[in-house]
Amino acid sequence: MAVWDDLVGQDRVAAQLSAAARDADALVTAAGEAADGPVEEPMASSKMTHAWLFTGPPGSGRATAARAFAAALQCVSPDRALGGAPGCGFCEGCHTALVGTHADVEVVRTDMLTIGVKETRELVRRAQLSPAGGRWQVIVMEDADRLTEGAGNVLLKAVEEPAPRTVWLLCAPSLEDVLPTIRSRCRLLTLRTPPVDAVADILVRRDGIEPELAASAARATQGHIGRARRLATDERARARRAAVLKLPLRVDDVGGCLKAAQELIDAAAEDAKQVAEEIDAKETEELRAALGAAAGTGGRLPRGTAGAMKDLQDRQKRRATRTQRDSLDLALTDLTAFYRDVLALQLGSQVALANTDVRDALERIASGSKPERTLRRIEAITACRQALDSNVAPLLAVEAMTMALRAG
Repeated sequence: MAVWDDLVGQDRVAAQLSAAARDADALVTAAGEAADGPVEEPMASSKMTHAWLFTGPPGSGRATAARAFAAALQCVSPDRALGGAPGCGFCEGCHTALVGTHADVEVVRTDMLTIGVKETRELVRRAQLSPAGGRWQVIVMEDADRLTEGAGNVLLKAVEEPAPRTVWLLCAPSLEDVLPTIRSRCRLLTLRTPPVDAVADILVRRDGIEPELAASAARATQGHIGRARRLATDERARARRAAVLKLPLRVDDVGGCLKAAQELIDAAAEDAKQVAEEIDAKETEELRAALGAAAGTGGRLPRGTAGAMKDLQDRQKRRATRTQRDSLDLALTDLTAFYRDVLALQLGSQVALANTDVRDALERIASGSKPERTLRRIEAITACRQALDSNVAPLLAVEAMTMALRAG
């Protein structure tokens, strides 16, 4: 199974990356024949370059494409000598790159709101090292849109003056999410939302999900691979989505609006709490053990280690904040899809509905209002998401949204 098989509905991107991987392999081979000399001038005329920017809507597989390319760059399959394309998916280079244990592939993802200067400087330092395996030093940054301005300026220097055989693979939702000075020095690859049928097919083939459930999850998430997989495999996710889709029927009065807003916030907080329970306790105990604390959570810490524990607690709080925001944003995405279906019914559009499982509710809302009101409701959800991005208090932003949904 080639590494490109995980790129659902991205044939054009896979072809571009495969061609670049071939050129990269040729460059490494030529350098090896020249007594391991550095790769310099040939890069300019090849399909390979030192910095790439993967953009596309959520669920399009930006990070998957970047990791697949990283694996192809590290491919050591003997078939390459016979004309085979790098990225076989089976050799040691491909396998270790895909599972995250390759010495020359660093995958950067964050569960915080931002990536700061300190972390970026460490990445830049690593990028200056020669690859341990003699091929490429690859840095995959899955959340390049979360770089602070200072961190972006630190990264810019490394992208402007790349070390030989170092490749940066940056992922972001859109070009506007990355500093202009950085994106101008990267080769752009734009991914599209995968077709619903393709997402359903991979859920059946890779995850063993029943075809009917896979089709329903893919349709409900409008081609978002990760969300579709979670919806198909997690009963709690399906229950939360069902609760969100009932909200449009509950905003007939002010009391209903405020109650619905509070329940959305509470559900997002519960999501964050579940993540914390699964991860925080393990992280805390591991750090206590590393610092030499006595066994058990009540054991005393050695003198001078309180600062390390405080840093961990601060990081866990920031992660909880992001988890809550992500959960809330997911609910708002489902709500937008609901009103999108309402608008499709009102306009008599032939586009496939995402939420066929609540068609009765869709038809009730559609018959009781006009397209203009539906558009204003979609705008209210968008405004709520923007307010949350601007650090408005979540409850305040959601209450304003539910009141706007009632007014239409």
